[in-house]
Amino acid sequence: QLQLVESGGGYVQPGGSLRLSCTVSGWKFNPYQVAWFRQAPGKEREGVSCITSLNTYNYEDSLRGRFTISRDDAKNTVYLQLNSLKPDDTAVYTCAADYSTQCELNEYDYSYWGQGTQVTVSS
Repeated sequence: QLQLVESGGGYVQPGGSLRLSCTVSGWKFNPYQVAWFRQAPGKEREGVSCITSLNTYNYEDSLRGRFTISRDDAKNTVYLQLNSLKPDDTAVYTCAADYSTQCELNEYDYSYWGQGTQVTVSS
């Protein structure tokens, strides 16, 4: 059973940056995939980015270049760096994990989910 805990959300002005963290515990074996999803009020959940323990990764095309995913295996943590934030980026960001050799931004590929962290971009 994997447990995921997110942190790093908050309130930021347009153009600002945040770094989200997803700490995962309970890994039993490799390889694995970890993804970030987001859901804005009144909208469906969408995939943001994902990364595997084999260091392959994927981004939602419209977010590539502003958001960067990375991982620190020593800390069992996956990070999502959010730069040049816009009001449209306001959402609850949630990380998800599962065992896989590759990652896709399909929520049905993930069995384990965190509680989410709120990101609000406003002036």
